[in-house]
Amino acid sequence: MKTLFDKKNLFLRVAVGFALGVILGFAAPGFSIATKVVGDIYLNLIKMMIIPVVVCAVFCGIANIRDGALLRKIGVRTVLLYVLMFVVSAAVSLAIAYTIRPGFGTVFENAPVYEGSITNPTISSFLTTIVPTNIIQAAANGSTLPVILFTIVFAVAIVSVGEKGKAVLDFMNSLSEAMFKMLAYFMELSPLGVMSLMAYSVAQYGAGIFGALAKYIFCCWLCCVVVFFIVMVLPTCLYTKVPVGKYLKACGKIALVTLSTTSSAATLPTTINVSMEDLGAPEGVSKFTLPLGCTINMCGGACSFCCLAVFVSDFYGIGLSFGTIVFLVFIATLINMAAPGIPGGGVVLGASFLSILGLPIDLMGPISGFYRLLDMAFTTINVEGDVAANLIISKSIGEYDAAKAA
Repeated sequence: MKTLFDKKNLFLRVAVGFALGVILGFAAPGFSIATKVVGDIYLNLIKMMIIPVVVCAVFCGIANIRDGALLRKIGVRTVLLYVLMFVVSAAVSLAIAYTIRPGFGTVFENAPVYEGSITNPTISSFLTTIVPTNIIQAAANGSTLPVILFTIVFAVAIVSVGEKGKAVLDFMNSLSEAMFKMLAYFMELSPLGVMSLMAYSVAQYGAGIFGALAKYIFCCWLCCVVVFFIVMVLPTCLYTKVPVGKYLKACGKIALVTLSTTSSAATLPTTINVSMEDLGAPEGVSKFTLPLGCTINMCGGACSFCCLAVFVSDFYGIGLSFGTIVFLVFIATLINMAAPGIPGGGVVLGASFLSILGLPIDLMGPISGFYRLLDMAFTTINVEGDVAANLIISKSIGEYDAAKAA
């Protein structure tokens, strides 16, 4: 019992809530549907944190990069490489997700119906949407994109004014800590929220929900494995000439930590050490690109968001146009580059992502029940992407020799 209520074992309590919700949904379907309000409140708490978390994460992620000399030397190519890796990972994930179609082929007792409308942006409507007349009103309306744009420009401005902006930066760093602490408080309610939402899902849709969720888990893991070999192993080994066996062995050491901690930040010391000691990466570049990658390089996030969009849209029978798919990759890139490395962050950002697309977020409740299992794969791919990018960047500026790999 002590282990169950340990602060580090929230995922165990969520798993218990998930199991209890399943039992309750089968045993008392009427009661489960009537008490969905508990799950709705949980989802509202997540929605409430979307704007504050995104603002703090985007601002601090930009404003805290203060190594100007190194940033000018390798910063641009590092960011461009991270974006390229994310987009390719998204393309691979979409191809796999649309092949598997995890939200299709399941028979429900009551077929889910969504009466809202998804976002089908044109270039002109997109540009006018992200530039509001009133940023406060945009935030109050939950319009995430204008808030992200404003925050990016604001963060760059604070960095540009130098010492005069230090007070604002200190305030935003403190606010970020407070917002993430609030999020941690709300995530402690996840077991109760997940139990309610899972009970409702079982009562409403029947046992078919499990087939859909199982296909979704399989799809996410398959995407991560394929992305690892296509986006990371193949380009890195071909370009840097590092032996495949040595590279995979080093990645395996890192994966042992990411699978157990599901935290890029907690894995960072291991990532830096293995990159330098086992793969011979230069110290100066490694200590810049790897911490930066912890914040903005989220290839696992590409797998996560693309699978999530396809799963939810198929689950509700909603078709996504080509324009919407391009839009979702763009949005996923922005949001994941600001992703906070905190427990529950993926759930909150997933809800934010679905909201921007105009897709329902109700499935984030049941997904929360096994998110730890998914996060193991997503975090591992995020960190392995950092390692690959570090070697490629080092090679591109002439500071990497594959012969130094242990």
